[in-house]
Amino acid sequence: MVILLGSLTVSRRELLCDTAIQILAVEGGRGLTHRAIDREAGVPIGTTKNYFPTREAILTAAAARMTSLHRAAVDRLRETTPADVSAADVAQLYPALLRRAVDGDPTQMLAMVELYLEAVRRPGVREALSGMVLANAEAAAALQQAAGLPSTVRDTGLLDAYFLGVALSLLALPSQTLETVGLDDPYALGIGVFTATAPRTEGSA
Repeated sequence: MVILLGSLTVSRRELLCDTAIQILAVEGGRGLTHRAIDREAGVPIGTTKNYFPTREAILTAAAARMTSLHRAAVDRLRETTPADVSAADVAQLYPALLRRAVDGDPTQMLAMVELYLEAVRRPGVREALSGMVLANAEAAAALQQAAGLPSTVRDTGLLDAYFLGVALSLLALPSQTLETVGLDDPYALGIGVFTATAPRTEGSA
């Protein structure tokens, strides 16, 4: 069965996973129950349990759904990257991504943090998240290489880890604390996580 969501067509399974992601972002892991998903998704009570019998099954499916969405975003990025992309162009992506993750719609970022915590104790969630991390790192490495940088998956994996930590700090801490510890300029932070992990080319300062 498929359900129309605005201009998107998703299966009922995907609808339940998207709803679980939304609940994780808004209410955290404790708010994620079968009944909560049923109510928020507007489906009959018992529907989520039919698709995902256990809470771990819900979490694993939500992590897999996020991985799928990230892979789709990665594919779009690859398709739209101009042939003459430069390292400076790539650097500008990270302040934009940071603004979107924090000031735009933080749903994905907040849900990801909750899934990371669950992954510590749940191997299925850990495996699903690993696919997303690898896809992101591989795509970022390919993009940086296209811009003339000798970047590896190790470089971009570290970049993603830095990015996640910075985004979480911006979401969680009060503005006065962010200013005191030097985390009050999202643009500088975005450039910073890039320059801290991107390898230097020959002749660069």
